[in-house]
Amino acid sequence: MTDNHHSASAHITPYLTLATVLVVLLALTFVTIEITSFDLKAWNVTLALLVACVKGYLVLSYFMHLKYENLLIKILVGMVIVLFALIIIITYIDYLFR
Repeated sequence: MTDNHHSASAHITPYLTLATVLVVLLALTFVTIEITSFDLKAWNVTLALLVACVKGYLVLSYFMHLKYENLLIKILVGMVIVLFALIIIITYIDYLFR
């Protein structure tokens, strides 16, 4: 017996799309490195984390194929991201009041 129901729902992303995302990720990595060369005080970390969030979104969407998943999976991942953001915000609040 063959198990064909998994092959029908699989999504194959074109190599050109993956290569484009890879180039964008590499460019954003260099942007993150360049951010550290400027003295922006506490904004250095904020901007670096913002770029990291964009990179994470790209990895989740294209390389982990979240873009093509059903709504429940997207909601669950969104809840994890909100929890992570709350932890980062609480950490920043703690940092500011030291």
